[in-house]
Amino acid sequence: MSYSVGQVAGLAGVTVRTLHHYDEIGLLPPGERNPAGHRRYGEDDLDRLQQILFYRELGFPLEEVAALLDDPEADPQEHLRRQHDLLTARIDTLRKMAEAVAHTMEARRMDVRLTPQERFEVFGDFDPEEHAAEARERWGDTAAYRESRRRTAAYTKDDWKRLTAEFDALHRRMAELLGRGVQADAAEAMDVAEEHRRFIGGAYYECSHEMHAGLGEMYVTDERFTATYEAIRPGLAVYLRDAMLANAVRRL
Repeated sequence: MSYSVGQVAGLAGVTVRTLHHYDEIGLLPPGERNPAGHRRYGEDDLDRLQQILFYRELGFPLEEVAALLDDPEADPQEHLRRQHDLLTARIDTLRKMAEAVAHTMEARRMDVRLTPQERFEVFGDFDPEEHAAEARERWGDTAAYRESRRRTAAYTKDDWKRLTAEFDALHRRMAELLGRGVQADAAEAMDVAEEHRRFIGGAYYECSHEMHAGLGEMYVTDERFTATYEAIRPGLAVYLRDAMLANAVRRL
């Protein structure tokens, strides 16, 4: 089966002029021509075009693409391996770029006076942008949200690093209790939950026991929060929720 230049252009998302150019420079000559002299492309031609477009997407110049594809020592498997390596590297680069943009957006939203390098130092792998808009929509009119905004606007890089380390330490302690088989309503677990509540109250806003129990429920019902805690230790989201609820019942 063969395809006209217009059909190939439509399938590949390129222009007819591009295909003509590839033919003229010898990069992708059509496999055959019909009696009228019109270009016809076969399956092998389409495979080669796919390889060309892949390397072009990665920024390879046409001369280098031709050298790669016409290398007599290379086999199809080697091309796939090379492409996989290049794609993996690009995905990693794009992921880091996306995280950098998100962190910058969050820092500006919070009016945090940090340099770009400091922002990366502070936020690490956590992406607060993922939850910021929803938090503003759900609690933007509350005193707690306004208080959190007021406090965090004045935080320095060292403040953020200290708070992040302290919060992470609380989560690790709770995960350690879970690993030891301590029940969520045991005094030891409830005590850590109380430290968790006081940490929020000291760092962001006054967090009542009722509010704290509500946060615990969100850790389970919101899959984004659940994933964060499950990454620390499987079952931690539910365990943390139960300990926070038990602590609220104990205090009330």
